[in-house]
Amino acid sequence: MVGTRINAAARSYSMRPSRVLRVIRAGGVASCLKVNSSDARIVEVMASSGCDAVWVCTEHTPADYANIENQVRAAKVFDVDLVVRCPRGSYSDHIRGLEADAAAVMVPHVMSVHDARNIVNMTKFPPLGKRAVDGGNADGLYTRIPFTDYVQQANTERFVIFQIEDPEPLEELDAIAALPGVDMLFFGPGDYSTAIGMPGKIWDPKIMAVGERIATAARNAGKMAGTVSVPAKIRALVDMGYNFLNIGSDVGALTEFSNQRVDAFMDSLAGLKANG
Repeated sequence: MVGTRINAAARSYSMRPSRVLRVIRAGGVASCLKVNSSDARIVEVMASSGCDAVWVCTEHTPADYANIENQVRAAKVFDVDLVVRCPRGSYSDHIRGLEADAAAVMVPHVMSVHDARNIVNMTKFPPLGKRAVDGGNADGLYTRIPFTDYVQQANTERFVIFQIEDPEPLEELDAIAALPGVDMLFFGPGDYSTAIGMPGKIWDPKIMAVGERIATAARNAGKMAGTVSVPAKIRALVDMGYNFLNIGSDVGALTEFSNQRVDAFMDSLAGLKANG
């Protein structure tokens, strides 16, 4: 049988729709797991759990984009979004994750409306921003997505997360949330608690009150609200208005698992000696 060849010009290509955006646009709450490892297999393990997104980091880890490209592919096998937290730097630092076809970039320590506007300009195409265009990377299917479709889809099916984790931006919080191109405010209670002299007390009522204020500002502006959670706090955070929650990490899981197994091993040896 002779196969039928489709003319290349007749093929239709588009970006993979974001799973997180699909869940939240339908009124749901999206789940996220964080991965500090640069191994794509860890992302694959996490993505196969049924979560909506996996968050990787280039702010605090030595991750490189050759590995991140493979992590994006590992997540996409399960129709899971990859979120890349970028370092603060040039526009290239802010868009490399997007060009690797991550569904989102997370920008740490957004400090003001002026700062937020600069981030929008770097990460959003016109008319929202002034992002530099390539289209020859994974997000543009290596030039296969028509140029105008690529620009439009990148603004609607990819999102930018603005981390609020310092006291300074709270003075302009509503204005930051209202800025076109700001897709999500993400409260970072670890850095915030450290900045105000309460390091690590992320569930203290004073910290939670700031978290509620950030969620309210985001939702009032029609934007997504994200933060970190533990199982016991999910309901309270959703009630505050959060619809994107990071619910665990690879390093946390490995630490807990290894501690439990070593403790069990030592307890067993102690029992043997006591009986011996």
